Amino acid sequence: MTLSHGRPYLAIPGPSVVPDRVLQAMHQPAPNIYGGALADMVRGIITDLKTVVRTQHQATIYIANGHGVWEAALANVLSRGDKVLVLATGLFGLGWANMAKRLGAEVEILDYGNRSDIDLAQAEAVLRADTEGRIKAVMAVHVDTSTSVRNDIPSLRAVMDQTGHDALLMVDCIASLAVERFEMDAWGVDVVVAASQKGIMVPPGLGFVFFNDKADAAREKVELVSYYWDWRPRAQPDDFYQYFAGTAPTHHIFALREALDMLVHEEGVEAAWARHAKLAQAVWAAFDAWGARGPAELNITDAAKRSHAVTAVRIGAPEGTALRDWVCDKTGVTLGIGIGMAPPGDPAWHGFFRIGHMGHVNAHMLLGVLGVIEAGMDALGIEHGDGALSAAAGVVASA
Repeated sequence: MTLSHGRPYLAIPGPSVVPDRVLQAMHQPAPNIYGGALADMVRGIITDLKTVVRTQHQATIYIANGHGVWEAALANVLSRGDKVLVLATGLFGLGWANMAKRLGAEVEILDYGNRSDIDLAQAEAVLRADTEGRIKAVMAVHVDTSTSVRNDIPSLRAVMDQTGHDALLMVDCIASLAVERFEMDAWGVDVVVAASQKGIMVPPGLGFVFFNDKADAAREKVELVSYYWDWRPRAQPDDFYQYFAGTAPTHHIFALREALDMLVHEEGVEAAWARHAKLAQAVWAAFDAWGARGPAELNITDAAKRSHAVTAVRIGAPEGTALRDWVCDKTGVTLGIGIGMAPPGDPAWHGFFRIGHMGHVNAHMLLGVLGVIEAGMDALGIEHGDGALSAAAGVVASA
């Protein structure tokens, strides 16, 4: 017997739950792709995307996932042999570094492991030592979904300013956009990459690159930018097709318009930030209680450095996989796997899982996830402390 019959729930850190309204917006005939209403819709979408990322500069849309916009951003500012500094706090920082390396950049990595944020003093020392200005860009991930750490981007910008270094600051906001407070212009970020399938609440397939004048000036020095990745025609198109370097992703556009209506014009971006913060605190409260007696612990111990989008959990092998499997099979909830936390093939991989709490998620959805996690620990005999669900409910009650 299983209690999973009914509507399944995907509690992974992306793709996140797509609202019914967004799904329904996609359910319509293909539109005219040569102009008219669709072109007007895209112009409005660009305006709203700038509102979400808090910029007055340029916004572009690519038919791509996060890896695609990693490459798009790099292709517009780097030439072969240019040096970049990557501040890695998990699997995705290392992934972006590898992308730069594959494009021919010289990559220096400061790897802070799986349980730490960026060491700003170490980053400052490397920048100060670069007296010839060889480092063309500093690359960081705002929230790394593998570790659930949130990095302090304003302080990183301050360190770069204090050293007088002229490198571009490039930030991956794929997991954090519309979930965590992020202020591109106020924080002095030159290039931001993001995607549709997390806080934006749209199916995977759209990626976003935001860039300022300093980044566009770097574009002048790039030896070869391919037709598809070039951000200039997308940011300032003479014809509608240039927004996408070809055929528009019509039904993703319909979805994005509806999602931005919900996020920007109904809830409000700052209210969405506050909602995600409160829901994350409910998750942490539950794990504080469970972890008082038993193996479950949050990967990031300092609450000030935890993401509001995703929570990475350490519970020991094989309990992580066993709990995920039980919750999925018996209750219809899918939890995220632990990625990048152990070498490939290492049985320790089975000791981790993640909870996504980003995008279209509310209190009852999250409390349900926590409830079935406790049921799973009970069923599997995983030791845990008492009072977790009451603690999480108390956080919700304080909203």
